[in-house]
Amino acid sequence: MNLRRDVFQAIADPTRRAILLLVTTQAMTAGAIAANFDTARPTVSKHLLVLTECELLKQEQKGREVYYQLNPQKMKEVADFVEPFRLLWDERFNKLESVMQKFKST
Repeated sequence: MNLRRDVFQAIADPTRRAILLLVTTQAMTAGAIAANFDTARPTVSKHLLVLTECELLKQEQKGREVYYQLNPQKMKEVADFVEPFRLLWDERFNKLESVMQKFKST
């Protein structure tokens, strides 16, 4: 049985978030990614599999190496989901700041 990977489950893990940060600026091999962690390479490979299955990472074969890179379209889906919450909190903090300014000036 093949379970569909959920993007939010994938980014809930701190190691997977760290991997996403690593590949934001350049494509990297699994070995190069694993070198940044104190865990076994198979563990990092499992994280890469999850990120690839939920399409947060794309794979590109270059010769004998597989390079992993960020999939910006999938990250945009995450950002689009989070945006209304960010706007709500920005509005609330702005209101709080306004109230605090009133108390400060009295």
